[in-house]
Amino acid sequence: MTFDVETKDCTALSDTELAEMADIVADGPAGLDIGLLSKQRDEWVLITQVRSGGDLQGFSFCTLERIGGTPCVLWGLVSVRRCAQREAVLDALRADQFRKAVLAFPDEDVLVATRLRDAGGFAAFTGLEDICPRPHYKVSGEERAWSRRLAKRFGAEGRVDDRTFVVRGDGSPCPVFDYELEQPAQVDGEVGALLGGLDGERRDFLIAFGWAMSESLASGFRA
Repeated sequence: MTFDVETKDCTALSDTELAEMADIVADGPAGLDIGLLSKQRDEWVLITQVRSGGDLQGFSFCTLERIGGTPCVLWGLVSVRRCAQREAVLDALRADQFRKAVLAFPDEDVLVATRLRDAGGFAAFTGLEDICPRPHYKVSGEERAWSRRLAKRFGAEGRVDDRTFVVRGDGSPCPVFDYELEQPAQVDGEVGALLGGLDGERRDFLIAFGWAMSESLASGFRA
């Protein structure tokens, strides 16, 4: 399958494109709708879209920014169609945004962060280093501080458990990294356990992050 990938300013998104995105999120369990999508257009800087044969296969709202001087790629609402080529769609989304990160932050390591509600979303961190949280790992004081910084950036200040990275929801839909593995059995049970305590009705989510090292970014991030 051949993909057409485009990253542009969110201000350039049309209502027609938002409707296409709404068709994709409607297939997923995240409880998202076009009203929430419209808000993302105002809250994020960049939108990456992956198409095949003109049809939208996946999209990602993101921003490249510094938090306390540290270069970051922050993923907002991301959704990939539940298709047989979903892994390739995810790879295309990541590649284009990491290419942007190289241009914005040359020769720097970059923190990559998002919000998860399904363990399949950890696929987005393939090839990253020092991923948090992860099984059998006690997070450091600095990593706990990052969970709090990111919770604040994601509008959930004061609601994160900085030891588990779980954010207590407020019952409203939350833009998350909506990606489901083609074979759910592929999810490592210990990774899945990181999200096992999430309250679905309350709309809890998990903050996760990892580091894209400068040399990996410069080489095209071939994990």
